[in-house]
Amino acid sequence: MTNKTTNKFSPEIRERSVRMVLDHEADYPSRWTAILSVAQKIGCAPGTLNDWIKKTEVDTGKRVGVPTDLAEKMKALERENRELRQANEILRKASAYFAQAELDRPFKR
Repeated sequence: MTNKTTNKFSPEIRERSVRMVLDHEADYPSRWTAILSVAQKIGCAPGTLNDWIKKTEVDTGKRVGVPTDLAEKMKALERENRELRQANEILRKASAYFAQAELDRPFKR
């Protein structure tokens, strides 16, 4: 899933950073200190790295939440649903317009 803003870090850097925290968090007093250390090394905000970790844990089933692939599918279906509703509304209005035009036409025998 891509953000609306330009992503400064490639997916490879994100994955590697998450892996570094998860693989080495036992070497630190807490996960947060591991995040602070890795975030400083790669030049990202600790909160951002923490979000990447949470997303990875959701995607791998270690944390409750909606996995990325499912969220993307839901977003695409919501967009399609919105477009179909708009198309139906246009067709409904066009149908009403043409029905009224037919009624307004003089009757010929």
